[in-house]
Amino acid sequence: MNNTRILALDVGDKRIGVALSDPQGMLASPLTIIHRRDEAADIAAVSRIIEQNQVERVIVGLPISMNGSIGSQAEKVKAFTRQLCEQIHVPVEFRDERLTTVAAQRLMQITGSKKSRKKDRHDDAVAAAFILQGYLDEKRVP
Repeated sequence: MNNTRILALDVGDKRIGVALSDPQGMLASPLTIIHRRDEAADIAAVSRIIEQNQVERVIVGLPISMNGSIGSQAEKVKAFTRQLCEQIHVPVEFRDERLTTVAAQRLMQITGSKKSRKKDRHDDAVAAAFILQGYLDEKRVP
């Protein structure tokens, strides 16, 4: 994975958390949050980020239920991703995102992030970074 930027999305009803890898594909960092407006605007925003950062792959967190089933939220994420795939020209993969938002919230509490106390937190972007870092760690050759 040399000089390959990978983007991760944590798609929710109100926000889409976005994280980006470093060019070497080693480290994931929270990038931004897209506040959901409508499908077309949301997809356009993601497409711009992909283009601006020369992203070569997109990882989408799939909210699988704790029992392993695909619930209504996962179906919404899949529907959004299908529409996104019609607009972008890079590979897209799903990744199980169970517990990433919880892990992001805990990390922000532990680190004492003042933003974690605000209504509009950055949990979504941090959750996307957790999703992406897990992907990067799995793909890294030992």
